Amino acid sequence: MTTPQILSFAVTFVMMAAFVWGRYRYDLVAAVALLLALAVGIVPFDEAFSGFSDDIVVIVGSALLVSAGIARSGIMEAAIKRFAPKLSGVRSQLALLVIVVTILSAFVKNIGALAIMIPIAFQFARRSNISPSIFLMPMAFGSLLGGLMTQVGTSPNIVVSRVREELIGTAFTMFDFTPVGAAIAAAGTIFLLFFYWLLPVREKHGGSLNEALDIKNYPTE
Repeated sequence: MTTPQILSFAVTFVMMAAFVWGRYRYDLVAAVALLLALAVGIVPFDEAFSGFSDDIVVIVGSALLVSAGIARSGIMEAAIKRFAPKLSGVRSQLALLVIVVTILSAFVKNIGALAIMIPIAFQFARRSNISPSIFLMPMAFGSLLGGLMTQVGTSPNIVVSRVREELIGTAFTMFDFTPVGAAIAAAGTIFLLFFYWLLPVREKHGGSLNEALDIKNYPTE
């Protein structure tokens, strides 16, 4: 391998190791990796920040702004309180959270959809006196599945659409992904609702429970 190739692999390896370590913020690690690539000369200085003007970055950033606006508005929490004020069974709460996150993720960034619904998940956990971990991982999977349904649901769909436009001159439309994506999302959601008990049970630290809850004793209505 050439020296630039070796340096590229080295910078990438260090960056991925920092991501896995998780000691520092991901955005800080990415910025430092870019500066390191500049310092060793594998990224030209005049192209270092050109990616920020890319259409995909603008679209993803806009989706995150919209998601943050919805989360801060409290509209979802108000809707849940109005239409499901007495929802107490763990399975029914999980169904509501996963389905809403999955649908939202088709139209806003999946990270934003999670940010909107996580406070509600903690409210449900307190109401049912269980660990929030029962809700959080299924919601994460639901957000990934929901993003498959539309062009803007997840960044890879946007990238693939752009590559298709560059190759044949026609990009994917908003709902070209929906037939396959919706089928996968529906199957995944059903699996999560019926097999959520496979998740490891986490203890509630600082709460009223001193021991991990037995998943078999959770209410399922």
